[in-house]
Amino acid sequence: MRLPYPPAKLSPNARLHWRAKAKAVKSYRAECGFELLAQGVNRMPSVSLKLTFCPPDRRRRDRDNAIHAFKAGQDAIADITGIDDSQFQVTYAPGFGEPVPGGQVIVEIEP
Repeated sequence: MRLPYPPAKLSPNARLHWRAKAKAVKSYRAECGFELLAQGVNRMPSVSLKLTFCPPDRRRRDRDNAIHAFKAGQDAIADITGIDDSQFQVTYAPGFGEPVPGGQVIVEIEP
């Protein structure tokens, strides 16, 4: 499944007021939740995730920042599957995927 790429406001390098960041987190989490529901994700007993980050352009990026920025997306997966995200088995594709207009995160979920 494909989820939207995390907005720059969620990067650990972003210097936002806490209220602006909370609003961005809430918005991105809701957006990912709606996408997951639209793609038919339901409750599961356990989850293994493989994430591939496909940025919106070819600029250099730090994968650790992308992982941190996607935390709200993982929380949305936890909300929809009913599993505490501390129980996720998460793996990451080496490097970044090919750039996609607007960016996306490819999530492979295995129960």
